[in-house]
This record gives sequence, structure tokens and C-alpha cells, in this order.
Amino acid sequence: MSPGVRIPFVDLHLGPEEEAVRAAVDRVVRSGWYVLGPEVEAFEREFAAAGGAPHAVGVANGTDAIALLLRAAGVGPGDEVIVPALTAPFTALAVAAMGARPVFADVDPDRLTLDPASCEAAITTRTRAIVPVHLYGQPADVPALEALAARRGVALVEDCCQAHLATCAGTPVGTLGVGGAFSFYPTKNLGALGDGGAVITRDAGVAETVRRLRNGGRADRERHVLVGVNSRLDEMQAAVLRARLPRLGAWTARRRELAAAYRKGLDPVVRVVPECDAGHVQHLFVVRSGTRESLMAHLAAAGVETLVHYPIPLPAQPAFAAWVAAACPAAVQAAAEVLSLPLHPRLLEADVARVAALVNEAHAGTP
Repeated sequence: MSPGVRIPFVDLHLGPEEEAVRAAVDRVVRSGWYVLGPEVEAFEREFAAAGGAPHAVGVANGTDAIALLLRAAGVGPGDEVIVPALTAPFTALAVAAMGARPVFADVDPDRLTLDPASCEAAITTRTRAIVPVHLYGQPADVPALEALAARRGVALVEDCCQAHLATCAGTPVGTLGVGGAFSFYPTKNLGALGDGGAVITRDAGVAETVRRLRNGGRADRERHVLVGVNSRLDEMQAAVLRARLPRLGAWTARRRELAAAYRKGLDPVVRVVPECDAGHVQHLFVVRSGTRESLMAHLAAAGVETLVHYPIPLPAQPAFAAWVAAACPAAVQAAAEVLSLPLHPRLLEADVARVAALVNEAHAGTP
């Protein structure tokens, strides 16, 4: 894109994978099989291999993936589940939907993922699970949280919905606890042409439980042995994801290149959420500004689209007003400052340079 041309936050049009995606859709239409068929089974095998896990189970969306993993881990009504105060509300909604109580813990002030010390302070006798979120594609401090979970006898379920192919200290996310929940919402690093999700796990028993729960609790066609739900990844989306999955590695590398270009181009005065692990997959590139609204306006006037992820900390969301939360000052401050800049695989270096220059311009004179 040349100077002066609008830079959208994301581009969801089909790219070089278009021919493969169209062929995948045609293949499903010709088959006449649309739910829980060979495309889902093949995608589960392929996504498990990509994620470094022996098992994957396709479900309807990332929220269901979290909820079904929690159920497989033994979480039920009345239990407490600790989630970070800064994340998409769907993390906590997955907890609440199953009758459990989301308990909000603060985030690390720099990394912006679940803070282990705040998490430990939130544990009670009713705590059954901890759900760290790999926010913006950056892995949480899972080794510390895994040790905490083991010490306190609670389950660890990873929200990997923004972290496809991410690693934490060299280990694939989603393989460090009970399992990992992924979303294939179109804006994700691996997106479907609609909703979709998956669970990965090292535990065959967990995988089998999630597989039954997603399909009404069925053990076979006629017998329902669990009180399950209807949360099935359909054949069309599985086929689309299969067509796109082989490109995910290259797309991830491109995201990392563009994030590095941002870091190089932005002046030191601009506060960037730091990369704390080389396994970061750069789902979002986030800066922090005490004058966020004016920065957004400055960029918008130049044709640059930005978004805020997330402007309301979870304890302040009206949906969660019934639950009293401890103070989460780091999350509150971050929610008032974070701003996501455009970052997607088809962005050009020139676009990054232009956006960085505009951000620098807005911060000129800032001490």
C-alpha cells in the first residue's frame, strides 16, 4: 500500500490459498457429508500433529473448547475457576455457562498474561482449575502456573485461542496442562470461513470425554452416557481449515517479521507490550498509550484502522457483576492504555513503516 492509502486492521479475503479452499468446499459438497465426517477426522489428526499433541477434537468454537475441557477436567456447578482479568469475556463466559464461578486474578504488568502470584492469592478450597490465556499470541508463564496448579491440586486448562503454533519455553502451548482450547474464528492466525474450535490434549481419556460431550454425550448412535452439548465442527469448516493449515507456519513467520519491523521502527518512547518468549506468534501487535484516544484519532485521520483488545477488564463487565472480584490494578491500567496496530500476513513492510512513523509522530515530545 502506498502512502495515503487506507491500511485496514485485518484482511480476511482469501489469498494464495483460495484455489485450495475452493477445492475443499467443492469436495465437501460433492461428498454430501456435512457433520462429523472424514474432513473433521482428517483435520483433527493434522491439527494435533501441528500442535505437538497426540489428540485433537474439533468443536463448534473456542468458547466451547474451553468449557468442554473444563468439564473433562472435572469442573462443575459451584466450582471456582481462576481466569485473568484482562482477556476476551468469552474465557469467563465459558466458565459461567457451565455453572462454575469465574474468579478474576490480575495480570503481569508487563507481559499482560495471568500473574502467578495474583493467581495463587485467588485460590480457595473451591478452586478446581486455572485458565491462563496466551494473550495476543504471547504464552503466559505456564511453567510457574503449572507448578502452582500441581502444588495446590487444581487443573490447568490453557486458553490458546490467540496462540496457534505458539510455544512456551520451547514446548507447544496446549500440551502443558489438561489440554488447550483453540478458536478458528476468521480473525485468528488460523481462521475458518465462520466459527470453529478445537481441543488438543496429551490425555486420551480427556480427548474421549470431549469427543462425547461435543456430540450430546453419545457413546454410540443410540446411547447418550453423558449430559453433553451440541458443539460439532462441521465438515465444511474442517475442509477449509485443512486447506489453510499447511500455510500457518509461513503466516506465523511473516507475523513475526512484521512485529520485528514494528519494534525496530517505533521510537523508544513508544511503549510496546514486550515479547517475553520467542514462542510468541504475534496474533496482535499491541502498544500502550496514556493518550490512546488521541493516538487512535491521529492514525484514523491518516487512514490507519486500529482496535482495542480489551477496553473493559472482566471484573467491570456487567455480565459478571454478580461476582465480587479482588482488585486487579495492572489489568485496569492496561485496559485503559492498550491499542492494537494492524498486523496480518499480507501487510507490507512499507505499511508497517508508515504506521510506526505515525505513532512516533503522535508521541513526539513525550518524555
